[in-house]
Amino acid sequence: MLKLQIPKNRIKALARHLRDQFELERLERGWELFHKGLAQDIELKHGLEVHALVRDTKPAEVILNLETIPKSECSCSQGEHCEHQAAVVFALFVPHGRPELLLAQLKQAILVKNRQAQTRQGSTRTAEKKQEQRLEPPAPGQSPGQWQRFFDQQFYGFSLNQQSSIEQFYGAVKEKLGGHAEGWPPPLKELYALQLLLFVMRKIEQFYQETKTSYLSYYIETGCRTVGRQCHDELLTLVPKLDMEALTRKYTAPWKETLAMISEAALSGKESPLSWSTVYRSIWWRMPQDGPWMSGERARLAGLLAASDLMPRRRDALIMAEAHFLVIEGDDERARQRMEQLGRREAKDFFLYLHRCYEEEAWDRMLAWLRWLLPAVQRAQQDELRQFCHYWMEAVQRQPSDEEWIGVMVGLLPRTYPFYTAYLLKAKRYKAWMDLQMASRVSPLSLYSVDLQTVERENPALVLPLYHQAVERAIAEKNRTAYATATKLLKKLHAFYKKLNRLPEWEDYIYRLAVKYSRLRALQEELKQGQWIP
Repeated sequence: MLKLQIPKNRIKALARHLRDQFELERLERGWELFHKGLAQDIELKHGLEVHALVRDTKPAEVILNLETIPKSECSCSQGEHCEHQAAVVFALFVPHGRPELLLAQLKQAILVKNRQAQTRQGSTRTAEKKQEQRLEPPAPGQSPGQWQRFFDQQFYGFSLNQQSSIEQFYGAVKEKLGGHAEGWPPPLKELYALQLLLFVMRKIEQFYQETKTSYLSYYIETGCRTVGRQCHDELLTLVPKLDMEALTRKYTAPWKETLAMISEAALSGKESPLSWSTVYRSIWWRMPQDGPWMSGERARLAGLLAASDLMPRRRDALIMAEAHFLVIEGDDERARQRMEQLGRREAKDFFLYLHRCYEEEAWDRMLAWLRWLLPAVQRAQQDELRQFCHYWMEAVQRQPSDEEWIGVMVGLLPRTYPFYTAYLLKAKRYKAWMDLQMASRVSPLSLYSVDLQTVERENPALVLPLYHQAVERAIAEKNRTAYATATKLLKKLHAFYKKLNRLPEWEDYIYRLAVKYSRLRALQEELKQGQWIP
């Protein structure tokens, strides 16, 4: 743990020195050295010099001159602005704040400085060339590619930091670019909205790839997935509004270019926080089935799958796309057989089909998909499991028996506990509900009072075993607080026995309890205070 703390004005001066004099690569290398704990033996000498040893591949001795920072020295051969000096500055910053935030601020400042330098260099160009490079706002006669280039130009240089998040980027895009299509004819207006969504998704993916190795990667990935879900929800709303007949006949060129953009992203198989496959399949599901567009795409997919050097992720993307056209035809069984060849089956990739079945109220078709998805759901994330259970609950309400649903919920316990316990209460299966709480070792004090009171009103005898179990578990903790909790539970238990006119059983139970734990003096005192024993 670093004990040296230099004055705040000195650390600010060192930070400015890093910002103004150091290259970005040297800063990042210095951060790695600091993060690995290689900046050691830091001490203040002569009042104005910080001496340190950085144990790099070849150890380097660093002397930071706090009075005249440019006179700082390092024994390495990297020059006067080396990564070893940066590592020591990061170490000195620890008492003043989080070094990773300092790194992010310095990187942002250096990137801005570099962009400004590039801008100044480009200012010598002629006015005619500037005019040629300036893009006009989107217009109906332009191609989707021109729209995308305009979008890129409007957000050139946008980067993520503590002040600019994915959510802010999404809001800025909607505010700045959303109004250009006002007054356009309906097919193009919806096409422009789709292109705007594709731009947001493309940039989200770019941000994700650029920050995978950053210390902020977790937060950025979470933001990417959050905004990705918003884009997905917008897509599900937008796609039914697309006039496929007009787009395929009257606006063939821009529509063909749009499909090519989607296909390139969806069939590449690259890692992404977004479900490009859902975009691809949603679009093609709305396309005319009896035309050259559909047959041409299926032939193209067959040709791509015939290649012998496909990477596993790309092969899975192509198989998913090919099987989707079987789903469009209504041949779900053949589609699932084709999907059995997937190297990795993820539940989230198939919610598109469950959602479509829900919209069309095709409950038997939905159940077939749910049964097939069961092995994949066992490995799904909790939010995906929540969706899966939601669809199951919708489907089971239309079935003569819920036996299969209960089997699924029991098989997926404990992850399905919230859904299963809510269903049992709703179905008034109070005995099964109580058995679930007992098996899950849930204390009555942890349950929602409304749920517990519902069962108590229906049949107070059902809750007796739950309270007995909770009392035993509290006593097993063997501390005064737990004994007080046990006494509280006993008081409630006594009220139930009295309500059921079974006081002799209660007296026998409390006597046996006192005898069983007669050596626990603190418990005996609690029982006497509660007047359960003399």
